[in-house]
Amino acid sequence: MINKFSTQDQDFESQLDALLAWESASNEEINCSVEKIINTVKQNGDASVLDYTNQYDSLKAHSISDLMISQKRLKKSFENLDNDQKNALTIAAERIRTYHLKQVQESWTYKEEDGTVLGQKITPLDRAGLYVPGGKAAYPSSVLMNSIPAKVAGVKELIMVVPAPNGVINELVLAAAYVANVDLVITIGGAQAIAALAYGTESIPKVDKIVGPGNIYVATAKRQVFGQVGIDMIAGPSEILIICDGKTNPDWIAMDLFSQAEHDEDAQAILLCPDKDFIKEVERSISKLLPTMDREDIIKTSLKNRGALILTQDIDDAVEISNRIAPEHLELSVDDPESIVDGIKHAGAIFMGRYSSEALGDYCAGTNHVLPTSSTARFSSPLGVYDFTKRSSIVMASKEGAKKLGETASVLAYGEGLQAHARSALYRTDLD
Repeated sequence: MINKFSTQDQDFESQLDALLAWESASNEEINCSVEKIINTVKQNGDASVLDYTNQYDSLKAHSISDLMISQKRLKKSFENLDNDQKNALTIAAERIRTYHLKQVQESWTYKEEDGTVLGQKITPLDRAGLYVPGGKAAYPSSVLMNSIPAKVAGVKELIMVVPAPNGVINELVLAAAYVANVDLVITIGGAQAIAALAYGTESIPKVDKIVGPGNIYVATAKRQVFGQVGIDMIAGPSEILIICDGKTNPDWIAMDLFSQAEHDEDAQAILLCPDKDFIKEVERSISKLLPTMDREDIIKTSLKNRGALILTQDIDDAVEISNRIAPEHLELSVDDPESIVDGIKHAGAIFMGRYSSEALGDYCAGTNHVLPTSSTARFSSPLGVYDFTKRSSIVMASKEGAKKLGETASVLAYGEGLQAHARSALYRTDLD
């Protein structure tokens, strides 16, 4: 049902490599199809977006305006929710906003003795695009997680695209867009939506950055338009890694593993533990609880193909393996998580202590659930306010500073064979 091995196994390294191996399902056929869609939208604008949308989503829209959702409609979606859903969305949004307000960066400058001023100017993006999966799928949490940091950053206009196959659109998603103050919602999806956001059409404004999850066609399109616009990341399957000392309720651990395994068959759930008997208890909990799950088949396949219960020598050994894996989500289910967190070098989000389930971060803890996957936590960070701002360097040389810096710059410029650079710098020094 789930792979089991030990860090002391002679072939542990190869076992772990095989477990972690994952390649995007994108292939040459998908790449070519997406490239064709993007080029067609670039050339024909609204007309191509309409054609693709009507074709793939079984609609009969006559113009892009037919696919736009009014603010009145968003508000109505929120007002029609039951009180529990309204409260959950409102509480989650407020917690996410509070957390991300801590990430706001301020512009800064400093003055040198000769009066030269150096600094950094922080400026929000003018316009961002948010892709949200559509149809019967409901991802209001993704709307909040992607929209609120953009708004906190000061993005002037946030455009959300969400497909509505057969005219079906989830009311929770629209309500979340209302709560997050999304400026414009358009019911388009797929590679055509990414192309429209990246290049703009007669009715759809061009954005500066595209964020949000999607299927392989959306991911491939984001990869192809990167450079024309910024993107958040190319996300792989969901992951959870749990380091446990063997003292947590095994049912809790099993359900935490399920929480990511239920996303899809390629999701990964791993337990690292130095207690052999506890691993057996978790395995029994998995067998007991799996038949109770609505997504039993998906969880079973995920655990069989990419899940593992790994026996480690001790907690330090578990930390070392965790750093090698660099997981998207890391739970430190131990007595004193503060004592080992400093040893964690690579993780998208760290959930500390037995009561900090990863699911809290997915919805309402306040931290962002858009996280680096597939070991990219080695060099990437969670989505945040900083992803929706730009940094500009500030240089204001005084007369005295221009002379001193000009002399230094000219030496380096002549050394590189760039005469105009050198003379440009020296013009301000009276030495040219």
